[in-house]
Amino acid sequence: MVNKKEMKTTPEKITTIRDLNECGFGQPWPRHGLKLLYWFAKNCLWVNDNGDMFLACDPAKGVFGFHHFENRYIKHKGKLLPDVNFPYYLLGNLNSPGAEMLPDYIKEHNTSWHDVSNADRIIVTDHGQRKFGKMYLTTHIDQSNYDPYATFHIARCLLKIIQSYPNLEDFLQSLGYQDNTSKQPALIACQMVQIGSEKRSYDTVDTDTDTPSRNCVCSCTIL
Repeated sequence: MVNKKEMKTTPEKITTIRDLNECGFGQPWPRHGLKLLYWFAKNCLWVNDNGDMFLACDPAKGVFGFHHFENRYIKHKGKLLPDVNFPYYLLGNLNSPGAEMLPDYIKEHNTSWHDVSNADRIIVTDHGQRKFGKMYLTTHIDQSNYDPYATFHIARCLLKIIQSYPNLEDFLQSLGYQDNTSKQPALIACQMVQIGSEKRSYDTVDTDTDTPSRNCVCSCTIL
């Protein structure tokens, strides 16, 4: 068992749909991470005849809201991700320049309330010539910091499994994700109670930082 007083040095690797379900990434509604992951696997990756993966878009150009992730050293805590000789790029902040290029089904439940509808992120490495390196899933633990215990290395075999799904609905259904907009009134009522004490939310943060922290802001849970 990981001692949560110490920073994890290597994110857990997930290789199956069951692993993805159990790790909790992008769950529950209105989180957008699973929709973002499906879109990325289906539209931002291609595989050549040798089985090598390549990026179909250029993260360095800021398309779809990609921006550089520094993976800075945090005193006494280490880093969120391993050191590599290639740049990390972050995707998923729906308020980043270029994020308007993402499809509506990813952005549709992004709100101005205090919830987790803009908390999930994808981090990738580009090995040059758009050759795809590694990919990580992570989630904000508060307005500016990532949770090292909710950060996972997603295997290429899992990305290929996700690519095999014929549509988003089948993918979400296999994970038990319910895009239930009927719960929105209850969610908003809950959020309004908090808004006086929390002036900012995940959705009002225009830039991402890479400082992991265990200090979590309070939030509502929809059952």
